[in-house]
Amino acid sequence: MANTYTQIHIQTVFAVEDRQSLINPNWKDELYKYITGIIQNYNHKVLQINGMPDHIHILLGMRPTQSISELMKQIKQDSSKWINTRRLVRGKFSWQSGYGAFSYSKSQVHGVIQYIVNQEEHHKTKSFVEEYVELLKESGVDYDERYILKPVI
Repeated sequence: MANTYTQIHIQTVFAVEDRQSLINPNWKDELYKYITGIIQNYNHKVLQINGMPDHIHILLGMRPTQSISELMKQIKQDSSKWINTRRLVRGKFSWQSGYGAFSYSKSQVHGVIQYIVNQEEHHKTKSFVEEYVELLKESGVDYDERYILKPVI
């Protein structure tokens, strides 16, 4: 739309079904490239992507042409299919339902990029659930404990 200007920075966080550590270091970079392609196909821009074997963080510059829920549906659906078609895991791969989405101003983008880049270091001292709850609280998001991602038993 002519004369429309936006600056929308969103960090999304989502986990593997049952928080299983299925994202293998041998193919995670290829997965990240594939997810980046999905996002770019919808004319959004990936600013940073990284994660751990059980979850992924993506910081993106979003265009107002699509809802975050629709984009997340496509990312999770298409990347699951990509993993399953290549038989990269035993059994069927799927993402846990739901996701976190957090907005940031331009002045916060660099810090969020560094946070995502340093996931491996960060998770030496903090579990994914602790991290996720911290993100929810920092962003002022009301949440129901029943729906917070539970650790693998």
